[in-house]
Amino acid sequence: MTIKHALRIALISTDYAPLCTSAAVQMRDLALEMLHQGHEPIVIIPCADIKTSWETEVMDGVTVLRLSALRTQDAGYIRRTLSEFSLSFLMLYRLRKSPFGMVCWDLVVWYSPTIFFGPLVWFLKRISGCRTYLILRDIFPEWALDLGLIQKGLVYTFFKQVANIQYRVADTIGVQSPSNLPYLSPWAEMPGKCVEVLYNWQAQAPNVGSTIKIAETSLAGRKILVYIGNMGIAQGMDIFIDLAQSLQDRQDLGFLFVGRGSELPRLKASVESRGITNTLFFDEVDSREMPGLLAQCFIGLLALDPRHKTHNIPGKFLTYLLAGLPVLARTNPGDLTHLINDEGVGRAYDGESVQPLRQFVEEITEKQADYQAMTIRAQALAARIFSPEKIVKQIIRTTNPG
Repeated sequence: MTIKHALRIALISTDYAPLCTSAAVQMRDLALEMLHQGHEPIVIIPCADIKTSWETEVMDGVTVLRLSALRTQDAGYIRRTLSEFSLSFLMLYRLRKSPFGMVCWDLVVWYSPTIFFGPLVWFLKRISGCRTYLILRDIFPEWALDLGLIQKGLVYTFFKQVANIQYRVADTIGVQSPSNLPYLSPWAEMPGKCVEVLYNWQAQAPNVGSTIKIAETSLAGRKILVYIGNMGIAQGMDIFIDLAQSLQDRQDLGFLFVGRGSELPRLKASVESRGITNTLFFDEVDSREMPGLLAQCFIGLLALDPRHKTHNIPGKFLTYLLAGLPVLARTNPGDLTHLINDEGVGRAYDGESVQPLRQFVEEITEKQADYQAMTIRAQALAARIFSPEKIVKQIIRTTNPG
């Protein structure tokens, strides 16, 4: 690719390789594509596991700066909030001690969640005079309000003000779905601000095998419905446990749940107490294993609690598309539902009954031609809309507004 000049880009996130989260995979693919297009991305992430103020390493040609910070994962809500509130200030303090403390950036790009990077980005923008791009994947605290996790009051107001800080320091905000644009309309009307759709992205990865070998489990020989990723309150996973129970009479089908999350212990206990025998749980695996894992599977499962009023296109959806898996989704009405159904890459459903989900599984199991057609359409959709090459070009264009 021909570019006018290489940009030095600060990429800020809570997650990066070797973590296996969707955010980590996306930021890795974004950094690698920026490097491929001739730019100089520097990934800046907090880390609770280093003993010094900062550490640097080069991963696949990308410089990664890890800054000592408090742990935010696997913590209670209060502790996590306090740790995340400290992120910008601790990271800024550590950054000033690092070799990148006074670097002049051409562009600052950051990934949300978390909503607490605003002060750090403000400082980098101030010392560099550069443009900033917010990759907004969760509209928080709105989604927590939708699910009843918080009520309007002091807590909601606090989180709302923190979120507003990051909106203020962003020149461009990229939301992941067209239906999210109205939530940011007040910012889009401000001078010098831009709010646009920036779809999720993911690069094609080689099949290097997987430590999970289904042929060596009790599900050997079955067609596998697989769920990968976080299993938390926002997902609303119970309907897939109900689906597994409803299909227990089918000896040709099995369910595999791979990942972590606050709801995982409860889901495991539910499977055990209900005597469901066609379901297995595994801890999360390295993201590099996903092609090898999904090559053993039949359908990709996707869950978002229907009470959500904001809209989300999860990273696991792209992972399924790239693997050519038809997608069975239970989600909130909106863009993702329309995308899956209109593009013919699976079935999306926003109701409470397990019957439509079961019907799709039974239909696609019997109709091999329909299954193959969905596989082809899934991979074509991934290449057309969700490629890192397209996303990087869209972000870089914002450095020359107007």
